[in-house]
Amino acid sequence: MKTQMSTRMLVCALLAAAPAFAQDATSPQPWMDAGKSPDARAALLVAAMTQDEKFALIRSRFAIGEKKPEEALTAAGYVAPIPRLGIPAQTLVDAGLGVTNPGGARTGDHATAMPSGPMTASTWSRDIAFKGGETMGREAWRQGFNVLLAGSVNLQRDPRNGRNFEYAGEDPLLAGTLVGESIRGVQSQHVLSTMKHYALNDMETARNTHSAEIGDRAMHESDLLAFHVAIEIGQPGSVMCSYNRINGTYGCEHDELLNNVLKRDWRYPGYVMSDWGGVHSASKAANAGLDQQSAGEVFDKAVYFDVPLRMAVGAGVVPQARLDDMVHRILRSFIAVGAFEHPPQRQPVDAALDAMGFDVAQRTAEAGAVLLRNENGVLPLAPGVRRIAVIGGHADKGVIAGGGSSMVGWTSRGTSAVTGVQPTTWPGPVMFQPSSPLLALREALPDARIDYAEGRDRAAAARLAREADVAIVFATQWAAESVDLPDMRLPDGQDALIAAVAAANPRSVVVLQTNGPVELPWIEAVPGVLQAWYPGIRGGEAIARLLTGAVNPSGHLPVTWPVDVSQLPRPTIPGLGFNPAQKPEDTIDYDIEGANVGYRWFVAKGLSPRYAFGHGLSYTTFATSDLQVRADGERIVARFTVRNTGERDGVAVPQLYVHLPQGHATPLRLAGWDRIELDAGETREVEVALAPRLFADYHPNDRSWRIAAGDYTVVLGQSAIDTGERAALTLPARRLD
Repeated sequence: MKTQMSTRMLVCALLAAAPAFAQDATSPQPWMDAGKSPDARAALLVAAMTQDEKFALIRSRFAIGEKKPEEALTAAGYVAPIPRLGIPAQTLVDAGLGVTNPGGARTGDHATAMPSGPMTASTWSRDIAFKGGETMGREAWRQGFNVLLAGSVNLQRDPRNGRNFEYAGEDPLLAGTLVGESIRGVQSQHVLSTMKHYALNDMETARNTHSAEIGDRAMHESDLLAFHVAIEIGQPGSVMCSYNRINGTYGCEHDELLNNVLKRDWRYPGYVMSDWGGVHSASKAANAGLDQQSAGEVFDKAVYFDVPLRMAVGAGVVPQARLDDMVHRILRSFIAVGAFEHPPQRQPVDAALDAMGFDVAQRTAEAGAVLLRNENGVLPLAPGVRRIAVIGGHADKGVIAGGGSSMVGWTSRGTSAVTGVQPTTWPGPVMFQPSSPLLALREALPDARIDYAEGRDRAAAARLAREADVAIVFATQWAAESVDLPDMRLPDGQDALIAAVAAANPRSVVVLQTNGPVELPWIEAVPGVLQAWYPGIRGGEAIARLLTGAVNPSGHLPVTWPVDVSQLPRPTIPGLGFNPAQKPEDTIDYDIEGANVGYRWFVAKGLSPRYAFGHGLSYTTFATSDLQVRADGERIVARFTVRNTGERDGVAVPQLYVHLPQGHATPLRLAGWDRIELDAGETREVEVALAPRLFADYHPNDRSWRIAAGDYTVVLGQSAIDTGERAALTLPARRLD
């Protein structure tokens, strides 16, 4: 969602939440019978509603600024309750990485700033993803919200996309699975989650106008597959359609994607809401499958789902049955998550629950940081290290976060630890969560002398590094919604700073806090590199525990790490960055790579990345053996043995990839994985169910997924290129349901 910062930062007095519903005891309300199915209850409700009540449900109002409804919480959107029928209010809040709650600073509410999406994806943990969603749902419910604008699952097709930090990487199975688990966690708290941004919203440049061009088969085998997996696992109450056009048609007017794919082929029972500013019509959007307009009075040219749609329904251009379907889908979703029986209730701040959220954030950061490089055992910091130089990245104050509507700007630790960093207006201000790696290291190593240099003076930083046993440089890259990064380089001369420190001290470590992959021109001179993404409210503590070895790194990349932009499908894209020299193009050609996103592109083109998808080091070592793969009815199952061959406890993430028979457009696909905690020397037998759809191709002519008869090869490894054992599997032709 896009909001201008002058409006977003206007915090109004937070009033008591409107009553969720007030059942009329004098008249029967059979839709309140929790024993009935959500569909049956919704149907009964629709039959009891007036036309005006129906139109009241199909548009939300912006609840920040001058047009905020008096009774509403300060939030992204609001739909008033209908007490006559017991229909609760809809209170919508941005929550890609935690409950943003723009009214929190005034009222004393606060939320957990969760680590970025790629950090959660780097855990490869279904449980951690679920716990993160559960935390956001619980905190939203206690603050009075019942809709989270969460569930971001757009694939990373380019590391320069400014919103990659909200997403879950490049692979449709991994991203769809973990985002689906996060959605499931949110909705376990009786809070409805969206899934967004449907579809192909994979670059921010000219996002309101550009057209993502891609073939039907390639779209289904990449981005749409990620959405489909997330829906199957998470069952989100709503899908948010995207700003951009897809093959020339706006996402919120896309009959093929909304009606045919989402609602018919996938049998999705929920509703489609627009992104804020994503609606361009009344009858066309409604007939194409859009069910609710979001804050049109502020962000769209017109409130299309009021008078214009009333006229279209009255004239028969939009059937009455379509309006009833829109309302049915909205009501069904709220009933399905228990929002009728469990309306959100504002609760006093609870220190124990705050601590629980912080613990989830820290666990995510510790499990999701990726140890990219560790030559000569420079990490963990040895017990005998007496002097450490910490340099750059505002490490004395906090850890950086991404910008835009997902930014959690108020936690129990306060607001940004660093102020005045440009930009200070939308999509800023630049946020540093108050969690200092420097202070956490000093607490973890009380006997060591740990000095800090802010890094602007490279000569002074090099002198400090030269006097230390180990030098640790913290490097940051800020990214934000609505704008893409101009390149893959660290900004503000940080590469030169790292090179100077590495020249002064051969035992140097770089901690990266970035939106995604960046160029590493100094890599051969730096023995240790830890990718810490945007690590959230406990990021400083998590980084310190990883560097000192209190926690063994276990993160694995959810994206391929290119050497530089020359390896990307589109090395040059006009219009990137703030104040670009070139005008953005009207289209983005995704047919260049098609379904070969990320590691699939690198394999298809024979390119060697800096670090492969799935790569991640540990302070111990693992070995796999005895791979066997079999078809068990409709299931495809892999069995193998994993052993911790080192001297420390650790977490292995064995990955299974399928090589398809010749002639397939995608040569390699992740088909399954597991995350396994192993004591030092422990051996365990593992069974992983592989996803049949990853053995299949999509056939647009009859809209089916089919496994072709033939010989398949399943490989077991620790990344997309670090593969060991192979197992042959012969499959008969089969159409998947």
